[in-house]
Amino acid sequence: MTYAKAMILGCSGPVLTPDEQAFFREQQPWGFILFGRNCISASQITDLVASMRETVGGRNAPVLIDQEGGRVQRIREPMCPRYPSGSDIGAIYRADPEKGLRAAWLMSRLHAFDLSRYGINVDCLPVLDVPVEGASNVIGTRAYGFDPDTVGALGEAAALGLKAGGVLPTIKHIPGHGRGMADSHHELPVVSASRAELEAHDFPPFKRLNGELMAMTAHVVYTAFDPDYTASTSAIVIDEVIRGLIGFNGLLMNDDISMNALKGTIAERAAAIVAAGNDVLLHCHGIMEEMIQVAAHAPVLSGAALERVKAVESAFGSVDTSDEQALRAEFAALTALV
Repeated sequence: MTYAKAMILGCSGPVLTPDEQAFFREQQPWGFILFGRNCISASQITDLVASMRETVGGRNAPVLIDQEGGRVQRIREPMCPRYPSGSDIGAIYRADPEKGLRAAWLMSRLHAFDLSRYGINVDCLPVLDVPVEGASNVIGTRAYGFDPDTVGALGEAAALGLKAGGVLPTIKHIPGHGRGMADSHHELPVVSASRAELEAHDFPPFKRLNGELMAMTAHVVYTAFDPDYTASTSAIVIDEVIRGLIGFNGLLMNDDISMNALKGTIAERAAAIVAAGNDVLLHCHGIMEEMIQVAAHAPVLSGAALERVKAVESAFGSVDTSDEQALRAEFAALTALV
């Protein structure tokens, strides 16, 4: 049986257009991703997710979303409660580590309750970036803290909370966006820190969670390893740092291919991302002309990428027996002062 193509795609609005339906049926992306423009009401989100899966034969395709809390929360009230930011959870942890870890787990477990109702099965969380003084606020309050131990501990708790609710985490932005002095959505961040600094400060949270099944690369240049290419397009960074020093062997996807940190056409970017060793191409904006270029360079899943995809697919479905209302009450009490 021919498998899906190595790509995750978005769509332009709250319902699939006829052109999108036809394109997805023809090209068979492995998965999909949702943004705020796609999330208007509860029934609409459920219907959109179901229609996405219908285009790929009804299989349980991964449907991703960035549902972190704070300023990066694609589904908002009234469809989902408003959640605190990663830095808010970090503040609880610094005051009381046990309560902070519990708050991180609870928030992710509640995300899983929310997302599962709509059929969404992957949350692009936890954010494992460790900011430094003066860095771009693209990470900012999304980070749990400014030291790798805090970020790693809370990121681990968050990942466990998602998985307890049957939603898989995607760690980001490997190998670390915390030193970026520019927002990679708009321009290229270049990190000149030494290898020793990166290994001591930036990589440890990712190393701690290197057994997770999915990760998203950073559009950041690390001159200590490769002065010419971002992590997303660097075979050196992917082989030596992500697969080597960090030891991550799960499914690797790029951060959105449309971001302006990358140079060249969408087709050129897609070719570079695949050549560097990413398993799956991620395109978020739902722009048909760009998706056509991505599809032209996305291979049919095979080899190690296919094995990683199968590991992800086999992990869906395990859910604990938590009482939602009890957990919401506990979380509200823990975060009352945030």
